[in-house]
Amino acid sequence: MTEQTVTTDGIDLCFETFGDPADATVLLIAGGAQSMIWWEEDFCARLAEAGRHVVRYDHRDTGRSTSSPAGRPSYTGEDLATDPLRLLDGLGVATAHVVGLSMGGGIAQYLALEHPKRVRTLCLGSTSPWVPTQLGRSLPGPAPQISATFTNPDPEPDWTDRDAVIAYRVDAERPYAGSLGFDEPRVRRLATQEVDRTRNMAASMTNHFILGEDPLTDARLDQITAPTLVLHGTTDPMFPIEHGEALAAEIAGARFLPLPGVGHQQPPPEVWGLAIAAIVELTEHS
Repeated sequence: MTEQTVTTDGIDLCFETFGDPADATVLLIAGGAQSMIWWEEDFCARLAEAGRHVVRYDHRDTGRSTSSPAGRPSYTGEDLATDPLRLLDGLGVATAHVVGLSMGGGIAQYLALEHPKRVRTLCLGSTSPWVPTQLGRSLPGPAPQISATFTNPDPEPDWTDRDAVIAYRVDAERPYAGSLGFDEPRVRRLATQEVDRTRNMAASMTNHFILGEDPLTDARLDQITAPTLVLHGTTDPMFPIEHGEALAAEIAGARFLPLPGVGHQQPPPEVWGLAIAAIVELTEHS
C-alpha cells in the first residue's frame, strides 16, 4: 500500500490500492472536501481481505491531487465527476464496483447513468437523488445544526497555523455525527492526517462547494441498470433517511440497508461488519 499518482489531461490524481489487482476493483469515492483518508485504511484492508482490489483517491483540491487557488477552482462539476474514469483508465481497469458517499454518491450516480459500461455495481452511501425524482416525493431538509453551518459558518482559521486548521477540520465534521456520538479522537486523527498531506487546505475546504454545474439534470434514477445497494444512516442530519429510501425506491431492484445510529459520514467502525458484508455480497457475482 503506497500512494501513487495518475497524471492525465494535465491533472494529478493521487490514489492508493489495497489487495490483489487481479481481483475485482472496488472504487471508493469520498464526499465533498474529503480526501481519501476518510475511507480508513482498516476499512479498505477488510474489503481487500474479502477478495477485492480496493482503490481510494483524492479528489482535486484534496490531499495530494491537483489543487487550484482557494475560491477559484479551475475545473467544473463534470470534470470532478469524470475524474474516476481518468483514474480507472490510468489503472487499466475497464469496469469497477463504485462506492460513493455524499457528493461522491452524486458522482457515482453520474457514472452509472452516463457511463454505465464502466460501473459493475453501485453502492450509494449517505447521499440523495442527484436528479429529479419521479415519484413526487418531498424530501426533508437538513437538521438545524447543519443549516446553521451554511447560514452562520465558523470563521476561517489562519491557514498557516497547523493546529488551528486541524481544529477547524474537526469542528467541520462535528455537526454531522449521528446518535452513535461524535468520536473526537478518531476524527482528530483523520483530520490530522488530512491536514498534513493536503496541498492547500483553504482550497480543499472551499472549492467543491462553489462548483455551479450539475451534469445530471436530464437523467432519471430509473435509468440506472447496475445492481445497487443504498447504505444510509438512520440519524443522518444532512440527508435524513428518506433520501436513501427515495434512491432505493426509484432504482430498480436496489437494496436498502439502514445503518443504525450512523450520521452523515463514511460507515464508522461500529457498523463496519454490517457495511462491509453488504458491499461484499453486492460485488460477489456481478
